[in-house]
Amino acid sequence: MGLAQRVTTPMTVDEFRSWAARQPGRWELVDGQPRAMSPASSTHGFIQARAAYLVERHIELSGNPCRSATEPPVIPAAYKRHNARAPDLGVTCAPPSDDWELMRPVFLLEILSPTNEQDTRDNVWAYMTIPSVQQILLVDSTAVRGEMLRRGDDGTWPEEPVFLGPDDAISIDAIGFSCPLRELYARTHLVEPSTESGIRQP
Repeated sequence: MGLAQRVTTPMTVDEFRSWAARQPGRWELVDGQPRAMSPASSTHGFIQARAAYLVERHIELSGNPCRSATEPPVIPAAYKRHNARAPDLGVTCAPPSDDWELMRPVFLLEILSPTNEQDTRDNVWAYMTIPSVQQILLVDSTAVRGEMLRRGDDGTWPEEPVFLGPDDAISIDAIGFSCPLRELYARTHLVEPSTESGIRQP
């Protein structure tokens, strides 16, 4: 995420939508302030593209009605009139609609970069207020490692995430997807080329 453009009066989501449509680049709304999303590294982009491909392919092959989207607007439940965050990947099982934001997301993915880690972690706190969100995955863009947060059956979030390494599996419960974490890095310099895939097919 890049630098914010300060506004005197906090923007609402509706105001932001109109404003952002006239601006160059990509923006998100954080507590009523527009925040520019600076260009990510190529490694970040490879991980995002790979994750989107694996998840969407699984959804299509399994015949699951859920859908995925890259950088969709999501509206936190806290201070919702003034926030529109943009995760790297989101999954929803809500029916198709013409709503601007991603409705009822169940899974959100964020990719951590050295230049935006604090902004990204702030987003995670916001995502945790969305009632429909069941899982949040953070993956690093400098090493094969991640953090999984999973909402408990009682609706609460754990005090600490589950820390993941290259041989650990990630799963998206809502769509029955599972693969080794290293699969998200398969197109990057961070892993050795492999002819094998650990992706679980439907």
